[in-house]
Amino acid sequence: MASLRVMCQVELPSGTLRFWDGSGGPLIGDDGEVYRACQLTEDALAQIEAAINAEAFTLSLVLSGINEATSNGIWDDYQAGTIVGSTFRILLQRCDDHEQPTGTAIVKFTGTISNLNFVDSASDTVIKSTIQVDIANRFTLRSVTNGAVLSDVDQRARAKILNPSAADDKFCERIPGLKDRTIRWPNW
Repeated sequence: MASLRVMCQVELPSGTLRFWDGSGGPLIGDDGEVYRACQLTEDALAQIEAAINAEAFTLSLVLSGINEATSNGIWDDYQAGTIVGSTFRILLQRCDDHEQPTGTAIVKFTGTISNLNFVDSASDTVIKSTIQVDIANRFTLRSVTNGAVLSDVDQRARAKILNPSAADDKFCERIPGLKDRTIRWPNW
């Protein structure tokens, strides 16, 4: 049975981090980049789906199982105050019946990091770092800090920056046309 692999790509000032949801060794993407294994929480897929479908204004993911060097790099960026506003992408990779990738990974969500929290737990043998990342998507960014709504031109420009592979954003163009429409429920 075919499946999907969830991959994350974070563009931090200190470099790009790549993760895939699963356990095991590193994954080599079709572009030759190395994705490290991590675990997303059990409800992460539902949250990702809601974010992709614009049903959620923010996406909150918890990453665990991150190695020490990566966690330290994220901590350094966090301490420098440069992590908020970094680009966060979620890619989906189709896999065949043997869990081998088929085709190229597709960017399904692009947002910016709005908050990041570290939770470390220690046992006798190991320290486990868990990182909660809050990501604002393009629908959250439709309004500016003073509460005003972006103009159509501003919205299109911002959408192109946040999700360059998506089609042209025509949200502001379509809404005025819906004012005089009537919603009709199906007659079964």
